[in-house]
Amino acid sequence: MAKKKLENLSFEESLHELDTIVQSLEQGDLSLEESMALFERGLNLSQLSQVKLQTAEQKVQLLLDKNGSPQLTDFDTSAGEN
Repeated sequence: MAKKKLENLSFEESLHELDTIVQSLEQGDLSLEESMALFERGLNLSQLSQVKLQTAEQKVQLLLDKNGSPQLTDFDTSAGEN
């Protein structure tokens, strides 16, 4: 199967391919060269996914700011505990 260029992958496609790479590497049936090539692509996919997440977060923040909604805050997991 031909691999898409990284910049043409959706976030979901990136995560799916990254999962496939991890599974392949965990099996240990690859040569060193194949393992290194997959590891490098996995790192690139991870970085691309992080950038896409940061971009999405910035867009959400801009939309919230534009509409005058409250700022995003961290979720307090201890709020219901006594």
